Amino acid sequence: MHEIRFNPLIKQWIIVAKHRAVRPWRPEERQISFQCPFCPGAPELKHLEKWDVAVLPNRYPALTPNPPQVELEEFMWYTKREAWGVAEVIVETPSHEGDLFDLSLDHAVKVVETYKSEVERLSRLDFVEYVAVFRNKGKEIGVSLTHPHSQIYALPFIPPRVKQELDSFREYREKIGSCLLCDVAKYELKYGKRLIYYNEEFLLLIPFYAMWPYEIHIYPLKHVKSLRDFTDHQTKGLADSLRVVTAIYNKLLERDAPYIMVFHDHPARGNYEYHFHVEFYQPYRDREKLKYAAGIEWGYWVFTYDGIPEEKALELREACRKAVSSLSNAMGRCME
Repeated sequence: MHEIRFNPLIKQWIIVAKHRAVRPWRPEERQISFQCPFCPGAPELKHLEKWDVAVLPNRYPALTPNPPQVELEEFMWYTKREAWGVAEVIVETPSHEGDLFDLSLDHAVKVVETYKSEVERLSRLDFVEYVAVFRNKGKEIGVSLTHPHSQIYALPFIPPRVKQELDSFREYREKIGSCLLCDVAKYELKYGKRLIYYNEEFLLLIPFYAMWPYEIHIYPLKHVKSLRDFTDHQTKGLADSLRVVTAIYNKLLERDAPYIMVFHDHPARGNYEYHFHVEFYQPYRDREKLKYAAGIEWGYWVFTYDGIPEEKALELREACRKAVSSLSNAMGRCME
């Protein structure tokens, strides 16, 4: 079973991939014999003699460039499609432990350059409509392998979250005449209530409309639609920003912190009104308590924010000062 099914109630595609149920599940915690597939010497990496960042096909892909045919349902509203796409793993370092903030700035730049080159390559495939770059970290998120890595899915459709953003950017441009996130960034930089850190190219903030208690967004200060359009200096600025956010979370929680990182990029084709940005979702609402998404969130897509974003910003600023002081070659500064 490997296919894509359409939910007619919410107009959203669901990836069905039965084979992913047998992927390794936290073998290190279960104390079973296991060779990490992302460590040097693993079979998947034997073709590379020396590497800093490696791109591997996902061993248990949710999508594939050679999908099996699907058997259609008789009910006319039950729509299926072949699971066209690509699923990749970006192994960010040969080291088995660590996070993005453990990398040197130059090494982090190589990671972002790899994201960029893969987004460029996958966007050219004729069956790809959107390339999603994301990173899951921590058992609280459900991560099965701890070796530092991120993932890329090349999707045959535009995700509904991005579709909604495209509509919002278009409507704002038609009504106001400017870019929505450009104006948000200018406002936040001017008043600074929710600003955490900034360098010459990006600002880090907890958004006015945050859904998760310690949610952090990264916004480019200059209008840019896609990672594919980044200059070398923007690439370096984003690498710096990713190191700072991940270090902030560790200092905030005083331990190896879980999170979800999601790149929001322009679709693979077309010419939409858009502004590239990165969103981080942190599952803790304080050092000891998890923020659980339950009935109102999952059932209705209505989030309840436990706290006040402006107060959480103060906590994140304090963590930012500790994080930046521990990083080498940080390019920006924390808000006071």
